[in-house]
Amino acid sequence: MKRFQSFGLAILAAALLSATVAFGADPKLSAIDPPGFQRGNEIEVVFRGDRIKDAEEVIFYEPGVEMKSIAAENDKAVKVTLSVKPDCRLGKHACRLRTASGLSDVNLFYVGALPEMEEKEPNNDFKEPQPVPMGTTVNGIVQNEDVDYFVVEAKKGQRITVELTGLRLGRTFFDPFVAVYNEQRFVLAKSDDEPLVHQDCVCSLLAPEDGKYIIQVRESSYGGNGNCAYRLNVGSFPRPLGIFPTGGKPGEEVEITWLGDPSGNQSMKVKMPQTEGEFLYYPEDQYGIAPTPNRLLVSSLPSAIESEPNDKREEASPMEGPGVASGVIEKKGDEDYFKFAAKKGQTYEIRAYARETLRSYLDPVVDVYRMTNGQRLQGNDDSNGNIDSYLTVQAPEDEELVIRVRDHLGSGGPLCVYRIEVTQRAPKLTVQIPEVQQYVARTISVPQGNTMAILLQARRENFGSELNFSFNDIPEGVEVITFPMAEDSNVLPVMLRAKPDAKLAGKLVDVVAKPTKEELKLEGHVLQRSMLVRGQNNRDMWGHDAERMAVAVTEKVPFHIEIVQPKVPVVRDGSMQLKVVAKRDEGFDGEIRLRLLNDPPGIGASRSIKIAKDQTEANIPVTANGGAKIGTHKICVIGSAPYKAGTVEVSSPFADLQVEDRLVDFAFNKSACEQGQETKVVVGLSPKRDFPGDAKIELLGVPSGVTTEPVTVNKDATEAVFNVKVAEDARPGKHTSLVARITVTQNDEPIIQTNGNIELRVDKPLPPKVAVAKPKDDGKKEEAPKPKPERPLTRLEQLRLAKEQGM
Repeated sequence: MKRFQSFGLAILAAALLSATVAFGADPKLSAIDPPGFQRGNEIEVVFRGDRIKDAEEVIFYEPGVEMKSIAAENDKAVKVTLSVKPDCRLGKHACRLRTASGLSDVNLFYVGALPEMEEKEPNNDFKEPQPVPMGTTVNGIVQNEDVDYFVVEAKKGQRITVELTGLRLGRTFFDPFVAVYNEQRFVLAKSDDEPLVHQDCVCSLLAPEDGKYIIQVRESSYGGNGNCAYRLNVGSFPRPLGIFPTGGKPGEEVEITWLGDPSGNQSMKVKMPQTEGEFLYYPEDQYGIAPTPNRLLVSSLPSAIESEPNDKREEASPMEGPGVASGVIEKKGDEDYFKFAAKKGQTYEIRAYARETLRSYLDPVVDVYRMTNGQRLQGNDDSNGNIDSYLTVQAPEDEELVIRVRDHLGSGGPLCVYRIEVTQRAPKLTVQIPEVQQYVARTISVPQGNTMAILLQARRENFGSELNFSFNDIPEGVEVITFPMAEDSNVLPVMLRAKPDAKLAGKLVDVVAKPTKEELKLEGHVLQRSMLVRGQNNRDMWGHDAERMAVAVTEKVPFHIEIVQPKVPVVRDGSMQLKVVAKRDEGFDGEIRLRLLNDPPGIGASRSIKIAKDQTEANIPVTANGGAKIGTHKICVIGSAPYKAGTVEVSSPFADLQVEDRLVDFAFNKSACEQGQETKVVVGLSPKRDFPGDAKIELLGVPSGVTTEPVTVNKDATEAVFNVKVAEDARPGKHTSLVARITVTQNDEPIIQTNGNIELRVDKPLPPKVAVAKPKDDGKKEEAPKPKPERPLTRLEQLRLAKEQGM
């Protein structure tokens, strides 16, 4: 089994690494060994990955951990000395490794309160387990078909708590299993997929007698590999599996109850923080503190607690709307009802917080009814991939609405805790950073003396407004170039430009979006998801949510790119060639791939264009459809090139792309011609705008054997007439692939519009008529044809005939 290695104090900073070494761009970080450490200590860890030999800094998303020194062992391993403050928050932390050439992906590590030790092999025999003192965190790895055993000693009645962090380390799809045995090999407790800790494990019991207790750790189906790392916390610390009630108001002291602890339910008083939102609460008593938190919710809304009986609509517990309420689906088949006074025409948002947010055992289903007649108005089970429930409902009258809460499978129990929240629809704003590579969270690396651009996306809910953006804590020497986001747009290109002497550095930038309408008092920040572990069908199993954008100034790269500003617009149903030029440093002749950062509405651009080796320019074909948004659009081009065993990217400065209406509207008529003949194809013209000089119109897409010449028209022309020649061997049939292209030259550049749907039918010539030869006269008379014998009448016909003759 892989061991975590221990190293001496790292004293060599990355800034002192030899500049002659060819470092790698596009750094990748795959693991941190060990994956966690005790707070209040200084520890040396190893960051493992690829192309990281030029590492200079660790960027932390949460406070409490500082980098003291950094030194690269090779291109795949970097030694880092970290100082973890005594008051550092316990549990999950996220970081990125910044190198001279870029930013790595996010990796996780955990901070604990207990002394730490490493798993030591061999420990796969139940009879020879590895001894572990109570109050210890063990860092280990489960290999394929591996089973690890540890032994602790406990007194009768002592609480033994085991919490394992495996999947939550974010390395791989690891499904751990934990069991606690007595010395006679009887299972006293076991855990697999505990809701509180997602797919990880928690076992907690009171020791039935003085003695030794063996802890088994394995993969649930006896799999495993070198990435199946775990942190095993063993001690007498409290580990409630649920908390009730589910939160309180800002600054309020709330009496809560721990649920699911083997020593029984315990009541504690907890002061809520002053800010609304999620509160990470760490249960603590005289025996220790839980290694990871329970979650509570802080809200200034009026709160209520269910009062039994409330399992019928007529017995619904009262709450306010807007307001929140806490409850428990206590037994199998249980249902809880709440009622609130609603206003006619008001739209309410109703959320159930349970499994997804509170890590409850409950999979909630919510339905809303009218109190007066029991009519069901709305219901929801899972909402947009979230196992919790969310719905909106509009009150038909001034009346009480009733909310029903139940479990999806009709289950229940003391750990099926939930929170119902009723709010009125309100404006909300979130800023997102779209992925360029699927499942890879985007970062921004700006080379010295160069520019880089990124696309931001705004998610507006329940309001419309232009948005202004600000960027706080940008690296020194970096300028942000942007402009307001239009009300009818949800994307915004943002450019960052670094001075040639900007210091290599990295920052987590707070991006703030605010509506320009003064009456809208809200702001939005970045919410960026890094999917670290994906399950079946790429389901998001574990990851990290960042509220800031990672930006770094990186070392100079050997090229710049620039768009040659077009002198003419692109028109609807038109096209143009967007010219991009590269300025190369001496000695750099690599291929540069080009793509537009984003396509304006209705605009399409090729993403497969390259500036070839030793070349300095290329054209990107750009097309505008018939509904392209008219106006001036800011565009830029991203150029990527292989460099130092990786890939680097830069952007061009912004250029303006002007989109205008069509030059003309075409009217097409059907035409037909025989092989070997000529015909005229008439295309009607309805000018949409003036244009200087004459325009050239061509017929394109004519079939083989058919030829025509362009025609020239001016802005007053109402039709274009084409002389079409059809060869004798032209392919016959109906041809519908013909299009008309009009080209106008302005400022020495072409404006091109193309429209199709012209039908030309090529017919084969009719065969010549053949004269019919007269029969020869041989002197014989033709015999008159013999009359056909008359058919006998039927009896019915005979009777009808007799009636007609009056017989």
